Formats: sequence, structure tokens, C-alpha cells
Amino acid sequence: MKTEPDTLEMSLRLSVLDQSPISEGSTGGDALRNSIDLARHAERLGYRRYWVAEHHATPMLACASPEALIGPAASATTGIRIGSGGVMLPHYSPLKVAETFSMFSGLFPGRIDLALGRAPGTDALTAFALQRDRRQGAPDDFREQLAELLAYLDHSLPSTHPFARLGALPGDPERPDPWLLGSSPQSGIWASELGLPYAFADFINPHGPEIAARYRQEFQPSRWRSRPELIVALWVLCADTDEEAERLASSGIMAFTLLRRGQLVTVPPVDKALQFIREEQGQPTPGVFPVKADRRRILGSPARVREGIEAAVREYGADEAMIVTITYEHEARRRSYELIAKAFGLTS
Repeated sequence: MKTEPDTLEMSLRLSVLDQSPISEGSTGGDALRNSIDLARHAERLGYRRYWVAEHHATPMLACASPEALIGPAASATTGIRIGSGGVMLPHYSPLKVAETFSMFSGLFPGRIDLALGRAPGTDALTAFALQRDRRQGAPDDFREQLAELLAYLDHSLPSTHPFARLGALPGDPERPDPWLLGSSPQSGIWASELGLPYAFADFINPHGPEIAARYRQEFQPSRWRSRPELIVALWVLCADTDEEAERLASSGIMAFTLLRRGQLVTVPPVDKALQFIREEQGQPTPGVFPVKADRRRILGSPARVREGIEAAVREYGADEAMIVTITYEHEARRRSYELIAKAFGLTS
């Protein structure tokens, strides 16, 4: 007898967060072309949205400008939602961001997400280099920047505001759907106060369920949402077997271990990464390494990965899971998203 899928499977949405990884021996251009290919692949597989991240001054991740990748990705697809995951607003003028994403919305109606973050996406020196005015450090005025940007998007600048006459946007009447990104309590507080949908980065901070619960409890309905909406972003890698997934994950583990030590590298090949991990753990014998981490990693076969994603979604009370995957070979990353889509019964 055929059994019906459980409620979580039927209601859970899956999406893609792409950090545009640069593999050792390849170029940033290769990584960006892989990202466009992944957007097409995600749409064919039935994922709901495809977001691109913003990182600066690193040889490991190619996308320093989400707006430079969103246009090509949206042009290469037809229905999947395309967006930023996210735009690091402290680097930019709210008006410039509003105009750029208004243009995307005019070109691709009903498909553009504008997820905004407070983090610099880089180190302090690079953040300073990104400033237009370097006579002093940039102020910590993210809350004010965010309010101004939202006012541009919904044409709610008061008549007394000095920028009130700048209300017209090039993509009107279309507009992007704003989201707030976060990995700390403050972002959840702002999202609830402003009535914004919220995307929490569990792959950065796996201790977020209390933050998510507070966001839902304190949510204030707004023009953007009548009820709270939560995405949990997870570090996931799926392969045909648990052992193969753990092997493939070694590349990302090595790269991010070195990143936390201040050593910037491209994503290494699996054999090199396995050797690095064996030396780190004092295991000279070749073989699959034991996966130990201070952050949540969901690795394994389709059944194991589905179980892990569902558990995280329940823990957060999330409406959607967004999956970020780092592999050395682009084909392995494509395969991971394909296996996950099959495990959840996604259809394009």
C-alpha cells in the first residue's frame, strides 16, 4: 500500500545558498560559471529559491557582489526565486541597494529576494577599504540604514524626510521581497520588530533555536508579513553513502579550519584534505576520518541527510531549509543537491 508523505515533507520548502566556492587549480570565473549552472540545476530539481552570498578578499569564495550574479542567474532561469544571501548593507547606500533590486524586480517580476545582513563578510581591513570615505570608521547604524531602505521599497518616506522626493524607483510597481539575515539575537529582534521574514545561519551559529523562538513570539505583523516566516540555513552534503559524503566534506572542513586560523586557501582536493585532517587528528592511517565539529554538519546518504534536515527544521520551527554545500568538484555539489531533492520528493 502506498503511504502518504508526512506533514513536514509536504510543507517543507528547500532552497539553495551558493557561496561560489573556488576549487584549487581553478579560477573565480570558473566558480561563477558553476554558480549559474547550479541555479539552473536547482530550478530543474524543484528548489524554491537560489540565493548568492557576499564575501570579500578571499581566494576561496568568488562572489563579492551578489548583484553582479543575480542578474545572470535570473536570466538563466525562468521560475525559481533568485536573491541575495545577502547584501551586507553597512558597505552601501540604502538608496543604491533599493534602486538596484528594484531594477531586478522590474526585469524579473515576482522572483527577486533582497536578504540583508549586518556582518561585513570579510575582515576589518577589507571592510575599511570598501568604504568610500576613509577619514574615519563607518558608524554602526545598520538599524537606521535598514529602515531607510525599507521606506524606499514601500514608498513610505515621510514628507519631512530630506530624501522624500527620491521615492520613485526604476522597477516600480514591482519590488523585491526583503528578508533579514542573522546569526545572533539582535538580528532576530529587529526582524520581529519590523515584521520581516528572517533567515538564520545555523551553519555559522548552531545555537539558534532560542533566537528563532523569540523571533516568532515577538513578531509584529507588518506590510511585509502578517505572520513570522523563518528560514534555517544549514551546512549539508549528501552522497550515495555516508562514507563518501564524509570524504567529500573533507575539502570544506580543511578550508574553513584554515580560514578560522587566518589562512586563506582555495577549496582543496579530497586527498589533500584527508591528509590534512589525519595529521590534525594524529591519524597516520589512511581511511575515512571521524567527523567532529563545533558547528552542525549534516552529512551522509539521502536517508541520513533527510533525517538531519528535518530534525533541524523541527528544532527551529522553520518554514524552509536553505542548504549551503562546499565541495572540491562541482559535479559532487550538483549530485548532492540532486540526491536531497529526490529524498524529499521535490518536483520542478
